[in-house]
Amino acid sequence: MLESERTLSGQSVEKNEHGEAELIRRAYEGKLLPAAQVHTFRNTHRMFASRTVRRGRDIHRLERVHVPLLDLCISSRGADHDLYDYLSRNRTAGLLILKRGRLVLEHYEFGNDETTRWLSMSMAKSVSTVLIGAAIQDGYIHSLEDPLTRYLPQLLGSAYEGVSIRHLLQMTSGVRWNDSHTDPMSERRQMLELQIAQQPGAILRYVADQPRAAPPGTVWNYSTGETHVVGALLHAATGCWLADYLSEKIWSRLGMEADATWWLEAPMGLEVAGSGISATLRDYGRFGLFVMNDGVIDDQRILPEGWVRESAAPQEIGGNRVEYGYMWWPVARKDGSFADQALSARGIFGQFLYINVREEVVIVVWSSRSKPKGAEAILDNDFFNAVVEALQNA
Repeated sequence: MLESERTLSGQSVEKNEHGEAELIRRAYEGKLLPAAQVHTFRNTHRMFASRTVRRGRDIHRLERVHVPLLDLCISSRGADHDLYDYLSRNRTAGLLILKRGRLVLEHYEFGNDETTRWLSMSMAKSVSTVLIGAAIQDGYIHSLEDPLTRYLPQLLGSAYEGVSIRHLLQMTSGVRWNDSHTDPMSERRQMLELQIAQQPGAILRYVADQPRAAPPGTVWNYSTGETHVVGALLHAATGCWLADYLSEKIWSRLGMEADATWWLEAPMGLEVAGSGISATLRDYGRFGLFVMNDGVIDDQRILPEGWVRESAAPQEIGGNRVEYGYMWWPVARKDGSFADQALSARGIFGQFLYINVREEVVIVVWSSRSKPKGAEAILDNDFFNAVVEALQNA
């Protein structure tokens, strides 16, 4: 029986034997009212076992600069919009804009503030592949051409046998997967049920049991299961939990204001590499600056030279152009070119980390949209391009 926990703006927020994890099910179905959804997205780090991503001792203060953006013109879907439209119509919960490392705009809605930790959803995928770059730089992983089974011999005999690390990062393993959040029978929803059950190793076993649908490297298919394999690969190669490796290599060295948290498949189990990082708005921005600076901290290279550019490049998969890199999304300019080396990490319900390398712009967007995908009134890439254009002389 469901037991009412509290009432938020008239909607009963209910919990069962799995606690607040029930809210995640309902969110994926697109069936939470706004206040209940905000509560969920702000408290996801309390809904499952999590591991802390420790910050360092010193805080890197972000210098503020005044640049008027309230009259920003955003052309999207055949109409012109302003910043007020983007914030209200896209149900934006937080917005941070940095230009050349300086804070141009910081705005919060729905009771959020600078101490709030908000979920990342699939933005975590991009963080996970950054850690692959760090593991290559550290020598834990030899090459992207290595077969996964070199590090994960338990995948021998599965559809992942014969799949390289590059295939994994490109989501071209050929392993069958349906990533629909609203379909309760999809592999993505079954993965969520395994996460709710909190059984160590169950998600990797489930992913490895999926059949092959295409030869490796021939078909692109978006798969959160693929990112869970990335997490298992990182743990096997480095001997570290992902949260600890992220803290050691990056989080503790960027002057973050707060610890972050990362969902686990079970207590003392693997991180859910494709989802579940919660952090503050400014700290997501600082991570974006790290990526914009090609993975260098205090003159020390954390990522291989050119890794960010390679991560953001569109791919040729099976004779088709795919605008997806190593679990990063390339973002085209208004003219359709990728000359700015712009890339974004994206999560359902409107979570974004946008990085424009050439123009030195970082934008973080938190949202609480009504459905996992397609609920935005104004296209986010149109907003990003409008901001970049407005800040060209800043």
